[in-house]
Amino acid sequence: MGSNKMLRKTDRSDRTLKVRGRIVALDRARTFITLLVLIHHSAVNYTHFGNGDKMRWLGFDLIVLFNDSFFMACMFLISGLFVHGSLTPRGAADFVRNRAWRLGIPFLVSIFVLMPIAYYPTFLRYHLPGTTDFSFFHFWWRTLTVGPWPSGPAWFLWVLLALNIAAAVLQAVSPRLLKTSGLLIFSLRDRPWTAFAAFLAASVVIYVPMRLIVGDMSWLEPDGYPLPIQTSRILLYAGYFLTGFGIGAVSLRAGILSEEGALARRWPLWLAFASLFYGAILLQVYAHHNWIADFDSPPLAWQAGYGLAFSLFSAAMTFTVLTVSLAFASSRMKLLDAMRPNAYGIFLAHYIFIIWLQYAVYDYSWPAFVKFAVVFAGTLALSWAVTALLRKIPIVSRMI
Repeated sequence: MGSNKMLRKTDRSDRTLKVRGRIVALDRARTFITLLVLIHHSAVNYTHFGNGDKMRWLGFDLIVLFNDSFFMACMFLISGLFVHGSLTPRGAADFVRNRAWRLGIPFLVSIFVLMPIAYYPTFLRYHLPGTTDFSFFHFWWRTLTVGPWPSGPAWFLWVLLALNIAAAVLQAVSPRLLKTSGLLIFSLRDRPWTAFAAFLAASVVIYVPMRLIVGDMSWLEPDGYPLPIQTSRILLYAGYFLTGFGIGAVSLRAGILSEEGALARRWPLWLAFASLFYGAILLQVYAHHNWIADFDSPPLAWQAGYGLAFSLFSAAMTFTVLTVSLAFASSRMKLLDAMRPNAYGIFLAHYIFIIWLQYAVYDYSWPAFVKFAVVFAGTLALSWAVTALLRKIPIVSRMI
């Protein structure tokens, strides 16, 4: 009886929240990941493992490794948090139509327009001999007909759309299972250590076996179409998304992600664990470079160890991002709050400015950090400005 009262209370709280506005902490978490995407793509050209700019800095290798080991899985979980709140009042058909509008159309625009514009400088620098007279139209047509046809960061959109459709099907086919899962997660709101351990274990189970089976370098891209996904992470992304879906199925405001909850209060501990697990990843990388004779074929023990460290870090860092956002929800964060309305558009547009600015500074002998700073600041400013202008068009503002 007490549990039913609690659920009715939290349902009322969530309804009040929808009237009063958005959940600031979760908006900030999503915007923060978008900012990390810009940092990641601005830095990757100046890493030692890449084949980009001749100016490089080891610090960027550490930043890129840090981001790549958690941030997209975290973004899928955050995206899943809002699905139930949109799906339930809309119904499955209207929900899928809305997601196709907000995810499918931007994906198509990205692969047919934005990504060819973004990758054109790469063609200009690395073209085959005798092709310097290719115009952009020639490059665009060759991309679509001959390939390769890259999707760039837009791969996230088609995968997220597919997961949203799967969520709508799951809700229609087995609503009781979803509600039971949501209540199970809700019951952990006062047991943060159990929740943390369960999420760590789930992360290991859904990632490590796939990594051992297919390796970490395999990408699934059917028939060369721009629908790629890193094979080893298919279940990881799906699992994190469904976890978010389950969290949102009962209550976002008063459940496990309550701003005053036990989980949020322990954010320093989750950060400490994330730091420990990242240290384990670095140890594995050091061992790979210094202690393993066959660099391209590390032993199974190393692969299992790296997969374990990766999955634990991904889970702990996701907890950290969410709980830090919750713990400091009442604090002022000017950059994230200002970015929030334009964050989606910034994500869609940023890759054009990333690659063109990297191309523009390529021939200069500036230190790697200076080039990074120019690329990052220019990308953030330009993609933000373009998004703000585009959102003045009503049909675009309803999409992004």
